[in-house]
Amino acid sequence: MEDDQLQTLHEIRSIMDRSTRFQSLSGLSGIFVGLCAMAGAGAVQWYLTVHQLEYPELYQESLAPETIWFVVLAATAVFCLAAATVLYFTTLKARKSRQSVWTLQSKRLLLNFCLPMAVGGAFCSVLLFHNIGYLVAPGMLVFYGLALINASKFAFADLRSLGVFELALGLVSGFKIEYGLLAWTLGFGLLHVFYGSVIYYKYEKYND
Repeated sequence: MEDDQLQTLHEIRSIMDRSTRFQSLSGLSGIFVGLCAMAGAGAVQWYLTVHQLEYPELYQESLAPETIWFVVLAATAVFCLAAATVLYFTTLKARKSRQSVWTLQSKRLLLNFCLPMAVGGAFCSVLLFHNIGYLVAPGMLVFYGLALINASKFAFADLRSLGVFELALGLVSGFKIEYGLLAWTLGFGLLHVFYGSVIYYKYEKYND
């Protein structure tokens, strides 16, 4: 009798989660986003090496316009590849589970994620306008962490802990600006690969 009641409560909770959370986010997308970010960081490091620039030295003088443009283009390319990857794997998972991608939950998720990201993008543009480029990497991590925390209530709860780590890493790298590129690589790269793997093995692997 007690087991039946617990099973009923579990089913009710599962139904409530499905009605309030977007379940089609794929852990594989997180893994590939991390790989894209590490590739972008590698491209920036390559540029700095070719032009004989040491990363800490970038904070001791004004950044050359071509350096700013290369970093901006690399970040934009990573963002576009990441967005395409998330869209692809999310659509694929939704089709497998016979669910719609464009639902009320996905709209809420997107809105709560994009608002902090849009503000963060505007703030980073202000930093570049005033030639304070050394705070862009920490700023991106901070606002990305806030976006994940804000959106986590409409998706997997694991996104909240990822957001907390991103936020903490951004704040720490704001005090240690010479490690900005390393923090960016860890936050957008390795943490994504790790949490993407956790989400995949936790929610997807044995349901395929």
